[in-house]
Amino acid sequence: MTHRLSRDEARRIAVRAQLLDADRPGDVVEVAEQLGYVKIDPTATIAPCEHTVLWSRIGWSYEPGQLQKAVEGDRLLFEFEGAFRPASLLPLLAPGMREWPRRESSREWLEANARFKADVLARLRAEGPLLASEIPDTAQVDRAPDGWSGRNQVPHMLDFLSRQGLVAIVGREGRHRRWDLAERVYPAHLPELGADDAARMLAERRLQALGIAKRKSPWSQVGEAGEPARVEGSSWAFRVDPEALSALDRDEGGRVAFLNPYDSMLFDRPRLAEVFEFEYVLEQFKPAPQRVYGYFAHPILLGDRFVGMLDAAVDRERQELRVNAVHEFLPFEPEETEMVRAEISELGEWLGMRVVGLA
Repeated sequence: MTHRLSRDEARRIAVRAQLLDADRPGDVVEVAEQLGYVKIDPTATIAPCEHTVLWSRIGWSYEPGQLQKAVEGDRLLFEFEGAFRPASLLPLLAPGMREWPRRESSREWLEANARFKADVLARLRAEGPLLASEIPDTAQVDRAPDGWSGRNQVPHMLDFLSRQGLVAIVGREGRHRRWDLAERVYPAHLPELGADDAARMLAERRLQALGIAKRKSPWSQVGEAGEPARVEGSSWAFRVDPEALSALDRDEGGRVAFLNPYDSMLFDRPRLAEVFEFEYVLEQFKPAPQRVYGYFAHPILLGDRFVGMLDAAVDRERQELRVNAVHEFLPFEPEETEMVRAEISELGEWLGMRVVGLA
């Protein structure tokens, strides 16, 4: 049976799946379990991505130390491929780790650096956990600089070994990752899944995080997970999470959320346009004269609609959150203005800074 949904229903499903409705989650692990990952990015006009993602869900009670405890103390989350992920995903990712790398150039580099690989693993076994800077570069063959990293080959090797499930990030010192052997970081005796079962379960987890997504999309990769659905006014073939459907009648109401530009809610740009009628463009890499909303403006979600952009930045020297502009796609109603202003005040309180520039 194909479910028939209005566009409003599709938006509510997506918002609730991303924990952006009025019923806020209780802690960091609950957020990661539902979303599947919390993106890590150091750009901090307001705060780093991982912290704004969690604050936008949990609210005033979230403290950055809670994330560190979940990762480094309780080991309920782990860092992998630029995001914090719930430990429950490890068995689903393990088959892909065993098959990595698939790209011929990556296999050739690893084969040419077999001695280097052995050196890194031996160093970690003897002395780990270590920062990349504490491990000698004994590479036989260099990878060409890619504009993001220098000539030191140790970060490349650690990245490759983490994708193979041989090493893992045990914690951070500031923005620097500390590495160790995966066997000393990941839980022992994980369930072993075949590649097909793991792929199916990963697709189900992706759909859980999205609520509703296009069936064939490189952005969402939900495949045949869930159940078929059609959305009013769209020609797309959707897949919808059955649990999200069953919760449609539970309407806790909406709220205001400021979304970091790297928030997972914004990742599937075609879905944003199709379901939310929101054409989102990150202006971070645009020349300043071409920017409309600001260098790192945060989209404003009000209920189940994107209503504007918040251009704000922290002035750490003055300990201020400076609001440069609140861009309204359509003029706000007085109640909407009050809700947005209240959330900006909450953001300032969470940061421990006074808000300036909010007329």
